[in-house]
Amino acid sequence: MTPNLDLSLQFGSFAGAAAHKALFKRAEVARWIAHALQGPAEMTVRIVGEAEGQALNLQYRGKDYATNVLTFDYTREPVVMADLVLCGPVLEREAKDQGKALKDHYAHLLVHGTLHAQGWDHETNERDALAMEAAEILLLASLGLPNPY
Repeated sequence: MTPNLDLSLQFGSFAGAAAHKALFKRAEVARWIAHALQGPAEMTVRIVGEAEGQALNLQYRGKDYATNVLTFDYTREPVVMADLVLCGPVLEREAKDQGKALKDHYAHLLVHGTLHAQGWDHETNERDALAMEAAEILLLASLGLPNPY
């Protein structure tokens, strides 16, 4: 385990969940997340189906659809504590539509969610959005992964 990250990885019950679970190892998820962290963290990553993803997005954001990633950040200091909820079927569709490897898309959204958990925001203004995109591109490149944009 990465020393600055206490990680719980969970999978909800949905069609195709086994294929998503087989796609990557826990250590790999920890490496992607830890790479985007500025300090210690306790994080839960949950891969869910569309029904659970839609219910959470509606309950917490008032949006009645399943989105690719939801970040629930509880504390940022002295330890980042957050939950990242990724909707497997949405990621699968997006990866296919964008011509990306599903594993690379997961890595991108885990980095993206980890940045959100530390206070980064791309919805405030264009400058913040560009800064967050640039950070994601650099972090993914240093992991040997392609530019997600």
